[in-house]
Amino acid sequence: MRLTKKVRQQLLDQNEGFETTTHYSSKNFREDKKYTISNGELRIRSKGKTSWADSHFDKECVANEEQTKTFLRNHLGDLNTDGLE
Repeated sequence: MRLTKKVRQQLLDQNEGFETTTHYSSKNFREDKKYTISNGELRIRSKGKTSWADSHFDKECVANEEQTKTFLRNHLGDLNTDGLE
């Protein structure tokens, strides 16, 4: 399936409420990301910390086109694709 802009938007619209999380950890860095499809867009919340004492972070943003395309490609098997070509 080609993930054209139209197909990406259809996937987002018919998978309203879909959520998944990822976790990354290394020696000096830890991050948890929560991906949520809401209102026809992919939202990403990133929480974590680095080795610095005051380096906690908690950010949320709307994914750009490239992030959305990558997410959809990686999770296509988990999403509802009924009616898509």
